[in-house]
Amino acid sequence: MTNLLLLGFLPSGSEWIIIALVILLLFGGKKIPELMRGLGKGVKSFKDGVNEAKDEINKAKEDLDKPADTGK
Repeated sequence: MTNLLLLGFLPSGSEWIIIALVILLLFGGKKIPELMRGLGKGVKSFKDGVNEAKDEINKAKEDLDKPADTGK
């Protein structure tokens, strides 16, 4: 039910065109590639951080699953 409510607030096709035109007017044609490059680097950095966190969680889980040595 929540997903359907969220979909109602997403822009449709013509609204995306208006948003793109406003961005083009605000930033100009020369700045948009820089913005997209920065956005791409940010997304890559976020994905790397998520993967690093997953690796740490899996490593901790494996350490907990190992039987403890008694040292005898």
